[in-house]
Amino acid sequence: MEAYRDQYATLFNNGRKVVVIGISVDADTALHSWARDADFPMLFGSDPAGKVGTAYGAYDAARNTDNRSLYVIGPDGRIVYKAQPFRQMAEDAYTELAAAVDKSSPPPAPKN
Repeated sequence: MEAYRDQYATLFNNGRKVVVIGISVDADTALHSWARDADFPMLFGSDPAGKVGTAYGAYDAARNTDNRSLYVIGPDGRIVYKAQPFRQMAEDAYTELAAAVDKSSPPPAPKN
């Protein structure tokens, strides 16, 4: 997650027309404390029952954890990019992610 934070401006257009949400089975209090202490610019959601992870095929019920999956969802609500698992140590994974975000982001409004 630190790579997302550190590359937030370039990967996610500094949050313009992009919403980043990290979802975990961790308790909301733990996520809140961790995200605040690490100064994350994105949102986090707590999913202790693994319902979101199950819906996206990321939940491992045997371990009660989510795997490192990453989805880019376009403005129409459809998944436009999926990395399962996300290879957080591979530099090209971030290049691919940035390209998917750019491709799915609506174009800027024309200036009058």
